[in-house]
Amino acid sequence: MSHTYDYDVVFIGAGHGAFDGAPALTAAGKKVAFIEEDRVGGTCPNWGCNAKIILEAPTKLLSEIHQSDGVIDGQAHINWPKAMQRKQQIIDGFAPAIQKGMEGAGIHFIFGHASFVDPHTLTVGDKQVTADKIVIATGQHSHRLDIPGKEFLHDSKDFLSIPEVPAKMVIIGAGFIGLEAAAIMQAAGSQVTVILRDQQALPAFDRSYSDQLVKALAQKGVLFIKNTQVERVEENGSSYSVSTTTGSFPANYILDATGRVPNTEDLNLEQVGIDFDQKGIIVNDYLQTSQENVYATGDVLKKEQPNLTPTATFESQYVVSHILGEEKEAIHYPAIAQTVFTTPRLAQAGVSIEEAKAHPDQYDVIEQDVMADWYRLVDFEKAGQRTLIYNKNKQLVGVIELSDKAEDVVNAMLPAIEFGYTQKQLKRLVTIFPSIGYSALDNLG
Repeated sequence: MSHTYDYDVVFIGAGHGAFDGAPALTAAGKKVAFIEEDRVGGTCPNWGCNAKIILEAPTKLLSEIHQSDGVIDGQAHINWPKAMQRKQQIIDGFAPAIQKGMEGAGIHFIFGHASFVDPHTLTVGDKQVTADKIVIATGQHSHRLDIPGKEFLHDSKDFLSIPEVPAKMVIIGAGFIGLEAAAIMQAAGSQVTVILRDQQALPAFDRSYSDQLVKALAQKGVLFIKNTQVERVEENGSSYSVSTTTGSFPANYILDATGRVPNTEDLNLEQVGIDFDQKGIIVNDYLQTSQENVYATGDVLKKEQPNLTPTATFESQYVVSHILGEEKEAIHYPAIAQTVFTTPRLAQAGVSIEEAKAHPDQYDVIEQDVMADWYRLVDFEKAGQRTLIYNKNKQLVGVIELSDKAEDVVNAMLPAIEFGYTQKQLKRLVTIFPSIGYSALDNLG
């Protein structure tokens, strides 16, 4: 490092795109800093995955009770204030723990908003910080509809701290956030309406499976309004009216779940010639921007891979290895599993059904009814569907499942998909019985 730089590496942002890889830099003798303008840890620990799954846990438990056909007797309901209190107690410790761990690893924290002056120089407030390498890990924020009455809309960050269950809730959007919020609120006692701009929810998943999930949520009481545009929101005393192209819907709370936007504003990227567009920062195969000493990781990237915490972790670790000279090859993404945390779950990894059916000379598609497996009855499951995709060498290359345990099933199958295990190799796995992992691997076609 030139003696003119304050740091070897500076990360803009202190989320998973930074802290999962950075300690390896200090272990190698590098001087490292994080610049963070909000809460250490970023979205996932504070206002995303962690908070969501804590609030969703009672939903899953309640569903299991309702499906038990009286085996678990009595009435049960979600005590929302206690659920929220429990969520807050758990997540409040994440940010200080992450900061303490990073500082213990020798990483310096600078709090404030970073903006580029040149490829090696950032301003943070009234001071300048210089670095040999800079990693942009600023993540994303919620998109907001630009309509009359937009001030009455809430984003996912607001929702995950909602103090009470609204009698009527309207959710605009049917992606991950929209459907997960719908499942949680319906179970907590809200009358939920989900408004879809198009016909299909969850465009990242196969249509037949996303339709099955929508049907399952509708049977629980969620109302879906499809092919509808929201035009405006009006306040009516203590409630609201959501006007759309197909009618008006009353609400006590409105969640705008229309997507997320990369945090590229006010970084002064144009000043230093870093290319980006509305989908994020443009990088090469080594996650370098148009300024080769400046990298980008996580959700702020423009990429085809899912914007998930494990993806950001993988990218962070790759960038660190590249900076240290340990990784000289272009980034090669593994099979990335993703799940919608509703009840039932929807999870997938690897080659999609659409791709497999488009190339029948390369893939075989096997449909399975997961309820044919006795183990599904243990936790009172009622229905489930799975599709397995094999290549012509009989190697598992893709899976999608709708069930109460879909995320665990896909996780169990992921090593086979990523490393190309054959049926003979899989038969050598003597797993715990009975368990969902055993069940998944014992029914691979």
